[in-house]
Amino acid sequence: MAVNYYPPCPEPELTYGLPGHTDPNALTILLQDLQVAGLQVLKDGKWIAVNPQPNAFVINIGDQLQALSNGRYKSVWHRAIVNADKARMSIASFLCPHDHAIISPAKPLTEDGSVTIYRNFTYAEYYSKFWSRNLDQEHCLELFKN
Repeated sequence: MAVNYYPPCPEPELTYGLPGHTDPNALTILLQDLQVAGLQVLKDGKWIAVNPQPNAFVINIGDQLQALSNGRYKSVWHRAIVNADKARMSIASFLCPHDHAIISPAKPLTEDGSVTIYRNFTYAEYYSKFWSRNLDQEHCLELFKN
């Protein structure tokens, strides 16, 4: 779990709370600050605001579900921006595989002869590679393609 605090920033165009990235885990459950928006997702090459909704969570698909689904589900590119006048908080909870879990596509997705997109890897291997690079680089799963 992560509690994120983004203080007000007088020049928000000069920084991000978090640069654009995908999450290395399977799912992220995010509780947004209802008073201050800050989450954006990348859709069709444009950053779109995800406005907070009362009594709602945002669920982000992470890289592990993309790999397990053989690319059928896509991890979501997102970022956090800061506000010029108001502080913002968010709370994220992460669903992660065990470090030694082997990540590979579910057998029914490849039994018909479909090519596996990603090689098998452990979550620990992926997590280590993910954090050894800059968040906003190419999608880390590219490094695990067959």
